[in-house]
Amino acid sequence: MAGYEHIIGENQIKEHFRNAIKYNKISHSYIISGESGMGKKTLAKAFAMALQCENKTGEPCMECVSCKQALSGNHPDIIWVTHDKDTVIGIDEIREQLVSDIQIKPYKSQYKIYIVDDAQKMNVATQNAVLKTIEEPPEYGVVIFLTTNMDMFLQTILSRCIKLNVKPLQKDVIKKQLMKEYKIPDYRAEIISSFSGGNMGKAIRLASSERFNELKDEVVHLIKYIGDMEVYEMVAAVKRTADYKSEIEDYLDMFVLWFRDVLMYKASKDVDELLFKEELSTIAEQAGKASYNGLESIIDGIDKAKVRLRANVNFDLTVELMFLNIRDNLK
Repeated sequence: MAGYEHIIGENQIKEHFRNAIKYNKISHSYIISGESGMGKKTLAKAFAMALQCENKTGEPCMECVSCKQALSGNHPDIIWVTHDKDTVIGIDEIREQLVSDIQIKPYKSQYKIYIVDDAQKMNVATQNAVLKTIEEPPEYGVVIFLTTNMDMFLQTILSRCIKLNVKPLQKDVIKKQLMKEYKIPDYRAEIISSFSGGNMGKAIRLASSERFNELKDEVVHLIKYIGDMEVYEMVAAVKRTADYKSEIEDYLDMFVLWFRDVLMYKASKDVDELLFKEELSTIAEQAGKASYNGLESIIDGIDKAKVRLRANVNFDLTVELMFLNIRDNLK
């Protein structure tokens, strides 16, 4: 389904689209920006459907021929610009699928709508190729760029587009949706919603990931014993961590969530606020051993490890230093 009612949150963007249709203030070019998995495609598809809907209510009716064609991915006047996902969007792809094609009038609709996903992959030459189209668009033309990084656009492109930012969802909204639609247990939904960073797509992916459960169990097991580890055990732990090298950001984020629990419990003794409630005895023990400064040092050390790993600093050395800092502050 792709109507607005199926999109969680983003009320400002949905209202902008409704008003644009209601007051006939349709722009010829839009940029929808946000992390991968935050619903940019769903928003673009719903807006495109609403623009082409035969009932002209500002909402896709889901019943007319136009809406049904859009739902099946076969609408002749809603064009998804395709490209190799692993490379830049080439100038030839943009010219063939958008710049030249937009000169041909719509097949059956009032508008001809082009949706460019991963638009941050357009290089300077590609952006310049599309610039004239959005400077002097045909009356029926609408171009929607979807991007994870608006900073990659030329100022000349940005100045000619309506810019809409997809915002993270509240943790409770994600938790409720996971429990309602995906039947995720309360405790697991709490962890995933905290871990998702407000990204519903990421939350759904994690909810169905056995690898995520394995990662969580590995981190919790390691944290339970890290305060008493000998050097040889530390080396073995670093080697095990290498198994999660491709997911190291998620791995380290799990550490941060754990030690925030420890810090919170030390400050308030409030069990209800903990993510790892079932590990209360370990959390209480670590809260008793570590000082406030020590826990802040641990969290700061994990953040520094993230930065170093992004900069391709030696993996084993970075992780070992992080583990040593955790161990020393838990003694």
